[in-house]
Amino acid sequence: MELTTTPVREQQPVKSKSAKSRFYKWHRIIGLIALIPVISWSLSGLSHPFMSNWFRPFIPKEVFKPSTQQQMHPALTIKQVLDKNGITEIRNFSLVSLGTQPWYQVLGRDSAYHYFSAIDGEFIPDGDRRYALYLARYFTQDQKHGVKDMTLQTSFDSEYQPINRLLPVWKVSFNRPDGMDVYIETGQSRMGTFNNNTRKAFLVFFQQCHTWRFLESIGGEGFRIAILMIVVVAMLLSLISGLVVYGLYWNRFKEITQKRKAKNGKDQRFVHRFHRQLGLIVSFVMLAFAVSGGFHLLVKLHNLSPDKKQYAQLINTAALVQSNLNFPVADSTIKRVSLISFNNRHYYQVLNAKKQLRYFDTQTSSELENGDMLYAQYLANYYRNSPAAKADSIIIIKSFNNEYGFINKRLPVEKVSYAGNENWYIETSSAKLATKVAGIDRAEGLSFIFLHKYFGMAWAGKDARDIVSMLSALGVLVVSVFGFAAFIKNK
Repeated sequence: MELTTTPVREQQPVKSKSAKSRFYKWHRIIGLIALIPVISWSLSGLSHPFMSNWFRPFIPKEVFKPSTQQQMHPALTIKQVLDKNGITEIRNFSLVSLGTQPWYQVLGRDSAYHYFSAIDGEFIPDGDRRYALYLARYFTQDQKHGVKDMTLQTSFDSEYQPINRLLPVWKVSFNRPDGMDVYIETGQSRMGTFNNNTRKAFLVFFQQCHTWRFLESIGGEGFRIAILMIVVVAMLLSLISGLVVYGLYWNRFKEITQKRKAKNGKDQRFVHRFHRQLGLIVSFVMLAFAVSGGFHLLVKLHNLSPDKKQYAQLINTAALVQSNLNFPVADSTIKRVSLISFNNRHYYQVLNAKKQLRYFDTQTSSELENGDMLYAQYLANYYRNSPAAKADSIIIIKSFNNEYGFINKRLPVEKVSYAGNENWYIETSSAKLATKVAGIDRAEGLSFIFLHKYFGMAWAGKDARDIVSMLSALGVLVVSVFGFAAFIKNK
C-alpha cells in the first residue's frame, strides 16, 4: 500500500504546478495581444469627454427659428411659380426666407434644390448655396468673417461622422482663427454639427484610435467589425485568465508577502503586485466595457446590410389645385408648408408654431384627420416592406429617451409599434426612417448606454458622468501598462 500511494502524493504537486504555469503563460500571451488595442481604446476613451463636453466649441444658435408665413409675405402660390417656370413635376417644396426675401425652395425631379422668388417667380441662381451660407451665418451669428470653402457633402468622413445622420449637407468653412466648419441641411433648415480646429483633431484621433475606421478603407465595414470582435474576445480572455491566475496563486502571493514583511525585505515585485491588485479592482469596469463593446459590434455585424431605399415621391403640379397660401390656419402660426403623397392622394403638410403637423388635400382642401399618424404608418410599412401591416400603436416622441437616444438626431418623430415589441421611428416632416428598435437592438442599446457610456450616472450631471467614465478608462490603462512592465521585468 505504501509503495502505491507514495508516488501519487509526490507527482500531484508537480502536475498542478505545471497546469498553473501554463495558465499563467497564456494569460501573458493573450494580454500582450490585447495590450496595444486596450491602450488605444483607453486613451481615446479618455479624450471623449473633452471632445463632446469640456472642449466642445460654442455656437450662438443651435436651432433655427423660421419666420412665419405672415412674416414672409409671399405674393405668389407655388403653383403660379412652377407654371411660370414650366415645371410640371416636383418632389417637394417649402417656403423659406433669406433675410426679408421669401423664396420657394423646390426639390425637383433631379432630387436637387432649386430656388424661386415668392414675389415675382424668378429663378435664383446658386440658391441652395446662398441659403446654406445664410443658415451658417445665422447659427454662428457671424457676419464678419469670410468663407474659406463651401462643399455639398453626400457622404460621411472623419470630421462629419455617421453619428450625425443627416445627408446631404453643405460644409461651410469660415476663414476664422478657430477654423469653424458648420454643416447645414438646407432641406430642413437645420444644422448637422459644427467643429473648430480642436474638435476636428479630437474627432480624427477618436475615429482612428477608438472605432478603427482605417480598417474600413482596407477591407470594408464587415472586415473592421470582425477585427474589432477578435480583439474584444482577446481582451475578455485576458481579463478572465487574469482573475483565474489570481485565484490559483492566491496562497502563493500571500505567502511571499508575509515572508517579505517578516524579514522587512524590500518589495522587489511592486509592479506585479500593483498590476494584480488594481486589476482586481477594475475588473468589473473592464468586463462592462468589453461585454457592451462586443455586444455593440455583434449587433452591428448582424444588422450590416445595404441602406434601406429612401422614400421618394414625384407629384404632378396639376394636382396642386388648392392654394398653398390659403388654409384654415392663421398665417401668423404657420412655420412651414410642404407636400406629401401617400395612398394615391396629395396633401399640404402644414407645421404650426406648436410643432403640430396638419394635412390638407391639395385638390379639395379638406383636412385629413390624424394625418400625421396615417402618414407615419404608411412610411413605416414602406420601410418594413409590408404595405398591409397594421401597427399596434402610434405615438409622437418629442424628446430623447433611453430607447430613442440623442444619437438619432431627429425630433419630433412618430413611434410606430408592431407586434413583437418592434418599434419604427419616423420623421414625417422629411419622410425619413430615424431608426428601428426591435429585440436584440433594444438590449444592445441599453447595455451600451449604461455599461459603456455610464448613462446610469446621468442623475449626477454630465460632468460627474464624464469624470467617472474617465477614471474607469484610466484604471484600465494603468492596469495594462503595469502588466506590460511586469512582463518586461520577468524577461
